[in-house]
Amino acid sequence: MEHIFTANIKEVLQHNFDKNADDIFEKSQLIQYINEKTCSAGRGSKARGSFANLYAIYVIIEDYIANGFDTKGDYSKYEGALFNKLFARQRELPFGNKLQNHALNNRMNSEFEKYFPTSEYKPILRDQATNRYWINENLLNIKVGKANFNIATAIIEIINEYTKTKQDAFQRFVKQCEALQDIENTTPEKVEEFIIGLLAPNVDARLFEIVSYSILKFYYHDQTIIWGYEMDKLNTENLKLYKTGRTNANDGGIDFVMKPLGRFFQVTETLDFKKYFLDIDKIQKYPITFVIKSDEEVDPLKKKIQDNADKTYTIKAIVEKYMACIEEVINIPMLNVRFNEAVKQGYLNNILDEIVVQSKVEFNYTDEEDEE
Repeated sequence: MEHIFTANIKEVLQHNFDKNADDIFEKSQLIQYINEKTCSAGRGSKARGSFANLYAIYVIIEDYIANGFDTKGDYSKYEGALFNKLFARQRELPFGNKLQNHALNNRMNSEFEKYFPTSEYKPILRDQATNRYWINENLLNIKVGKANFNIATAIIEIINEYTKTKQDAFQRFVKQCEALQDIENTTPEKVEEFIIGLLAPNVDARLFEIVSYSILKFYYHDQTIIWGYEMDKLNTENLKLYKTGRTNANDGGIDFVMKPLGRFFQVTETLDFKKYFLDIDKIQKYPITFVIKSDEEVDPLKKKIQDNADKTYTIKAIVEKYMACIEEVINIPMLNVRFNEAVKQGYLNNILDEIVVQSKVEFNYTDEEDEE
């Protein structure tokens, strides 16, 4: 498969391997895999970045190069890179600050196997006893004719180029939001169209979470609750939605929290019931609302989750207990409805401003005005 970023990959290979570049592109399974994972580069900030698996490859190859194995030495005798070092390095990379350990431990290898089911090589080798890791050197050494080429440095360059492309896309996204802020009072329909366009199944997961939060924050903004400990001392308080941290954070399954009701919200794009039940377990089966990045209607969504759970669990009481913890399901059509209601209440500009603020925090974006 070729896409816009394929040209960048071939350019890096051309720079490193000259006339052998095309052969290396065709013969390297690792390059082919990276080519598949970088297809979102031409889709702007809305498309998923796929950094977890790419960075799993990146940090191990970076360690491989740092120890000089791309030019000399016997890698088979290397003691391996420590997990803690690799994991910390992942989180130092752009967009990597909240990555978890799944890609290093299994996910990258599993996905690679799906692309290359007949391959005899696993990209990441791991010793669970010592918690040390290696890249499979067979995937780094590519034979073209009688010559052998090590592609380690080229892979680092390709992933760096992809990261830069995605960073540029997010910077353009923030600039686009800021441009809309300048015209939000004169042409609000353009702002509405822009935000609605961010509510789509193919939008980057982090952007979807930011936009969902911004909409729901102002949808609930004017709703009030009356509460108190004594009947003659009741409080009237507006509902307030709080974002608990950055997106994709390992925070126990809580993305948003509502005060004073104490409602929990989790944003997700999967329909795998195991993920839902895991989130419910993390918060001790406390009721939780799921905001799902799907156009599918709410009832069929819930039924699909329950049907899949029923196939795995033989005891219906267990499934029903988990399903009872799902307080509400909010899908994309429902977010659109709530966005329209918030706009009618006069909060269009506030929602856009919130998207800008949260995006700058999430993507570590700064410009000259911010720095001043």
